[in-house]
Amino acid sequence: MPILQNARHEAFARAIVEGKSARAAYRAAGYQAKDAAVDAAASRLLRNAKVAARTAELKGDAARASTITAARVLDELAKLAFSNMLNYMAIGADGEPRLDFSALSRDQAAAIHELLVETRTEERENGPPAVIVKTRFKLADKRGPLVDLGKHLGLFKERVEHTGKDSGPMEVKPVYSDIEVARWIGRLLNKVAAASPSKIGEEST
Repeated sequence: MPILQNARHEAFARAIVEGKSARAAYRAAGYQAKDAAVDAAASRLLRNAKVAARTAELKGDAARASTITAARVLDELAKLAFSNMLNYMAIGADGEPRLDFSALSRDQAAAIHELLVETRTEERENGPPAVIVKTRFKLADKRGPLVDLGKHLGLFKERVEHTGKDSGPMEVKPVYSDIEVARWIGRLLNKVAAASPSKIGEEST
């Protein structure tokens, strides 16, 4: 649907999509109301059919954009992480590698970090000068993208070591809930109440 003709309604819908509360979005849209009436007015605006439809549309657009962005980033990382030198060269019958970019795809080209072509002319005693072309290329680092992909997939578990004072072992103290503390106090009071007055007097002297 197109942008709402009511500029304040449009601003309110966008503020909601940005994560603002109804009250904050109502204020951000430029509405003026007493504090006691803001919540009711904002609630009515949320139930407005056009505002609700526009808000849902904007949320959908934001979700799709987020998904596309995440997928594209992961796809680009994969191009770098899984690149292979054999995709850029052919091995001749003599076992020597020769660069071959004739069938290079866009995905393979994305992994090339550096490409340098040097041309020079070499004079010969017999015959015309020889043109020598030297090509050098370098692929992007693989380790960084592989680590990023591994973290995204949860393949790596980070270990966090905790130590106590002066790098010694941590002192672990029992932690009791309020209910457990109340029960402990209750048992203690019952023991005190069960003791005879004379015994209490003897123990206190």
